[in-house]
Amino acid sequence: MNIIEELTPISPEQFFQVGLYVGTILRAELNPKAKKPAYHITVDFGPLGIKESSAQLTVRYHPGDLVGRQVIAVLNLPPKKVAGVRSEVLILGAMLSDTDVILLNVDCPVPNGTRIG
Repeated sequence: MNIIEELTPISPEQFFQVGLYVGTILRAELNPKAKKPAYHITVDFGPLGIKESSAQLTVRYHPGDLVGRQVIAVLNLPPKKVAGVRSEVLILGAMLSDTDVILLNVDCPVPNGTRIG
């Protein structure tokens, strides 16, 4: 099966139900409880609040390189406990492999909490 056959069509209405927002990483530290190397990340989404996530970004990024960086995340998924972290958001990236992720971001700074559409 090729990638086109794997895609399930959705309506524009379904797409716009996904809560995609921009936030700035406040803190990133290695999570020693994770089975696969991952960071415990804290992100400021402005009026939407400060949220936490567990993200497997250790192949390309060091914690100090992540702090201050704006990211795009899904905010309306239910929280999930991941390696001791209450992961409240899904930070988005291009998946080169299961462990190699390149973060998605915006071309220039925008206010935290800006919606992606």
